Amino acid sequence: QVQLVESGGGLVQAGGSLRLSCAASGSIFTSNTMGWYRQAPGKQRELVAAIGSSGITDYVDSVKGRFTISRDNAKNTLYLQMDSLKPEDTAVYYCSYQDRYSRRSWGQGTQVTVSS
Repeated sequence: QVQLVESGGGLVQAGGSLRLSCAASGSIFTSNTMGWYRQAPGKQRELVAAIGSSGITDYVDSVKGRFTISRDNAKNTLYLQMDSLKPEDTAVYYCSYQDRYSRRSWGQGTQVTVSS
């Protein structure tokens, strides 16, 4: 079992920046994929960005060029740098861990609110 704790959410004006962090602990496999998902009110949870153990990244089109996902394997920590934020980025952001056996763990979520 892997435990995930997110931090860094908050309220920011449009055009501003926030950095989310996710600290992982527990039985962490060397080979894994970590990612950030978000869920806005009345909408389904969607993948925002993902990064593999090797550092290969993937982003949803709506955040490309504005968000950057990164990880520090030594610290078992995942980051999401969010720049040029838009009101439509407002959502609860969740950290996700998936191991080589496709077992997934979720964090508790952190609220990001972007005002216009």
